[in-house]
Amino acid sequence: MAGIIGILGKHNVVRQLFYGMNSLQHRGQVGCGMAVLGERGLSRERGAGLVIDFFTPEKLKTLSGNIGLGVVRYDTESGNSNMQSEPFFGYTKGEKLAIVNDGRLVNSDELRNALEKEGMMFQTTSDTEIILYLISRNFNGDIVSAIKTTMKYLKGSYSFILLYRDKLIAVRDPHGIRPLLLGKREDEFIFMSENAAADILGFDVIKDIKPGSIVIANGKGLRELDSGLKKSKKFCIFEHVYLARSDATPDGLNSYLFRWNSGKILYRESPVEADLVVSVPDSGNPAAIGYSLESGIPLGEGLVKNRYMGRTFIKPTREEREISVRLKLNPQKHIVKGKKLVLIDDSLVRGTTSKNLIHNLREAGAKEIHLRLASPAVKFPCFYGIDTPDREHLIAANYDLDTICKMIGADSLNYISLKGLYEAGNCDKNQFCDACFTGKYIDMENDLEG
Repeated sequence: MAGIIGILGKHNVVRQLFYGMNSLQHRGQVGCGMAVLGERGLSRERGAGLVIDFFTPEKLKTLSGNIGLGVVRYDTESGNSNMQSEPFFGYTKGEKLAIVNDGRLVNSDELRNALEKEGMMFQTTSDTEIILYLISRNFNGDIVSAIKTTMKYLKGSYSFILLYRDKLIAVRDPHGIRPLLLGKREDEFIFMSENAAADILGFDVIKDIKPGSIVIANGKGLRELDSGLKKSKKFCIFEHVYLARSDATPDGLNSYLFRWNSGKILYRESPVEADLVVSVPDSGNPAAIGYSLESGIPLGEGLVKNRYMGRTFIKPTREEREISVRLKLNPQKHIVKGKKLVLIDDSLVRGTTSKNLIHNLREAGAKEIHLRLASPAVKFPCFYGIDTPDREHLIAANYDLDTICKMIGADSLNYISLKGLYEAGNCDKNQFCDACFTGKYIDMENDLEG
């Protein structure tokens, strides 16, 4: 998973990229990078850490240009954030390219092996480098043709932005698994993973990039082209459950309202008598509000969040996740002591966070703790860009409800149903990928022929 942004402006866009990347920080906290094109050519800074820590005032002064890319990303347990931080550069037939990407290819090993046989040498294990190499390989003077040809080889999820000459080119995979939006401010353009970047910078969001589309922005305006590939929209439902900011509205569906409605439906499906509804902040907040409103049970801030901690779900190692839980969320003893609590969280993946929170709440004096999840049980790994682990590490894939309840120390446990989840968004389930809940993965072989 990553947060990506590209800006084509009238003046230096470095500061705008910096602020935009900060607004997308929730999509990745391990590495970040920026590339801009100016009078001195294409320049880049990238490395490990948060945007605000890595991009010091001194580093920002080294970059200058009116067109550029930015990225924030998380990493897997085996990844190296320093070596794999984007943007990546590529060279072909005298042209220099830069790219940022959000997603994951399911045929990356196959493509990598084929390119290595042709003599390509990879510097990282990133799928983005594969995409860049394929574009370079297929480039013969026409960048659009090179992209279209490249897309025929790619299977999986990708939303990428390419910097080529004086152009930004945004491309979304034919399933539209990961988000990608377009915004405008007078004669300036922005591409981004979520609308927050446009909102804070004063751009108007024009639309979501259509699945399978190629959108080109330069000083002359916009041009949108079709890849020619068959479309079968399968937007990631987990974006709305957890990944996206609450103010995100990918493909017209607001994540806050989705989560708020999920909480209301969760109560209807899994009511419980309690004294207080407590959310696991921040992504559990809207569902907790919905649950409280529907049930009439008061909402209380039973957990105080350390705002300087990142998201525990995307910490690379188990040890880091456990430490982060303890640092990030502290129970309010005066609020929870002697109370029967309904604890609302967005999801249950490994179970580490919930187990630690319940233990800490009991130590703080909570009488009962009933855990309610605003998503169905996560039973299957994601192969499209979210670092959900192998099935052996997914608690719901290996244990039944009663066993999980005992393992995490709750008095009761329940999930929203899949039907209830789609009811919360009033949306067509056929438009979404929910493989992490159902195991029904996208048919990459047959869906994209064309």
